[in-house]
Amino acid sequence: MWPVLLEIPIFGGIRIYTYGVLVAIGFLAGIYWTVHEAKKAGLSKEIIMDLAFYIVLSALIGSRILYILTNLDDYSANPFDILKIWKGGLVFFGGLLGAIAMSLYYSRKKRIPFLKLADLFMPGVALGHAIGRLGCFAAGCCHGRPTDSFFSITFPNVPLTLAPAGIPLFPSQIMESLAAFLIFLFLAFQSRKKKFEGQILFLYLIIYSIARIILEYFRNDLARSYLIPHWFSVSQAISLGLVLVAIVAYVQKSKGIKT
Repeated sequence: MWPVLLEIPIFGGIRIYTYGVLVAIGFLAGIYWTVHEAKKAGLSKEIIMDLAFYIVLSALIGSRILYILTNLDDYSANPFDILKIWKGGLVFFGGLLGAIAMSLYYSRKKRIPFLKLADLFMPGVALGHAIGRLGCFAAGCCHGRPTDSFFSITFPNVPLTLAPAGIPLFPSQIMESLAAFLIFLFLAFQSRKKKFEGQILFLYLIIYSIARIILEYFRNDLARSYLIPHWFSVSQAISLGLVLVAIVAYVQKSKGIKT
């Protein structure tokens, strides 16, 4: 829709991509929310800012690695394109798993309960994700299937867009952005009255994973990889695994059984 936010006419022209700007804003918004809530959880701003730095780094690396692994053929001819992260090419689940792994390591190092940290961060993750998906909309990536429905968006024929132009498509990016924002609101409300550590983390994994399984059927971008061609994607498989684990963990914790 609007892949390039602006172009600076120096050094042959420096492009500032809308996708990268919105992903960065998403990270900052998520961190701001988490820092704001940290005091209520009895954690210092310094701890949150320190962990947030490592989470952002591990999320970017994880999301890029998973994208590359599921699109190896795209980089065989131009391997240096792997480094061009500002042009897009991130898989959310790779970032989420990378962030969780880093949080586990950090919590053990600092002797802070992991589930307590995860509960604090998850609403911010949902908020950042909601904003980041708008970057996908701007770039045209993660676009939807063609549709005759009134509920559609038609991308113009502009340079560098990743969506097919002139064809009504399901607004899959907007749908996921809205879903993530509603999850943020729900988690923020639940955080005020949570009954056990890990509740917010498990709720996020359950709700988002179910939403992602459904929303994947509205997408039609070529960047996705499938386990069952055009029916069951890698992201859906990850979602299914996460939702099953999260449901079991939620039930166990709600009954007072240590996980």
